[in-house]
Amino acid sequence: MKIVSRNEELNRDALSRIPRSSSRTSLSSCNKLIRFEDISAAAFKIQCGVQKTPCMYSRLSKQYGMDIYLKKEFLQYTGSVKERGVLYLLTSLPQDQQRKGVIVASDSNFSMAVAYHASELRIPVFVIMSTSMSPARVKMCREYGAMVISYGTTAKDSQTHARRLAQENGYLYLEEEDSAVYLSGLGTVGLEVYEQVPKLDAVIFPAGGHCGLLAGSAAALKHLNPHISVIGVESENFPVLQQSLKAGHPIEDQACSNHHFYGDVSGLCFGSNSLQLTGKLVDKVVAVREEDILISMLRLLEYERATVDAEGAIGLAALVAGKLPELKGKRVAIVICSGNLELHLLQQCIARALTLDNRVCRFSLVLSDCPGDISKLLEILAREEARVLDIRQERMFVTSELFTVEVTCTVETRDKIHAAQLRNALLERYPTAAWTER
Repeated sequence: MKIVSRNEELNRDALSRIPRSSSRTSLSSCNKLIRFEDISAAAFKIQCGVQKTPCMYSRLSKQYGMDIYLKKEFLQYTGSVKERGVLYLLTSLPQDQQRKGVIVASDSNFSMAVAYHASELRIPVFVIMSTSMSPARVKMCREYGAMVISYGTTAKDSQTHARRLAQENGYLYLEEEDSAVYLSGLGTVGLEVYEQVPKLDAVIFPAGGHCGLLAGSAAALKHLNPHISVIGVESENFPVLQQSLKAGHPIEDQACSNHHFYGDVSGLCFGSNSLQLTGKLVDKVVAVREEDILISMLRLLEYERATVDAEGAIGLAALVAGKLPELKGKRVAIVICSGNLELHLLQQCIARALTLDNRVCRFSLVLSDCPGDISKLLEILAREEARVLDIRQERMFVTSELFTVEVTCTVETRDKIHAAQLRNALLERYPTAAWTER
């Protein structure tokens, strides 16, 4: 990777070296002047430990009227971009601390990255999880090589226990914050995108409370080319970053969701370093609806064969929602940063997205209970090229006249226009047909 360097201070927080104390250590205590040289040094140091993920031209480009390139960070070994920051953080620890080990307390992408890379570096690693955590995440961390301990019924219980173990045994307690080391590792995404896509006009990143990827990558991109627009995207339900930028400090009392669908998108704003970098270097932050995120997940699965979570899909959601009309005709890269969607959520998300996208529709109508009436309905559906997914008949609890049957039908359609054509055809033949609104 060809790296152009010049000394430029991007953040004026004071430097304090990573502590050698065995007690709990917050990553934010490791602040220093964040320069482009820090990011390029991180890129050199982690190049053998993380994937240089592809940034590929997408078939979605024609649909949204711009040249779209997808940076597929979900292809990292643990399915998350967090590996970059975690690996650089772990390799920067003093050797005596590496011998003692590290400890984390969550089932987040950060913890899974720590579990994997600490094991690869032969650093003892312990993950404390509450009994309410996902069994799949527990299994995964164990397979990565971590010692997983179940403790307590809430995340707060496991965090308290992890801090106590760190104090008693000399482990370094890690939690995801915004140290210069961690931000520099995440910022290597910006270097790779700049190298892989020439003549970039804009790069879109997930934002939310955990905006380290956005901040670190903006530092790299703006140094290399100040004319590249850097855009962050967060959820309308949790506009943590926008509120924090408006207030001028991290918002601590913002309500957040514990639902695994949102992941880090709904987290609290965790530090002033990334917030200051974002305020200085990021051109725009937009918010999108949950519906837009779900449709974005569907688009990525259908067009890119990429199974991603909300954090991974939220960048594309800004285009789905039409929030960035100024990018029409431009060359745009979108960072798809995470693909750790739990299987039980995948089915729910795709089913809901198909309904929102007018790809699955449901209607009900009342027919006379005579031979051939159901066949006539099926003939209309066949003529309109709608695929029947489910059809049910109700006779006992029908409130209409005697000898009638209520039919509820779920069908698959191509798009919104096809669904409207089907609806009109049904209403023409069955004026009392009721279309189930989404």
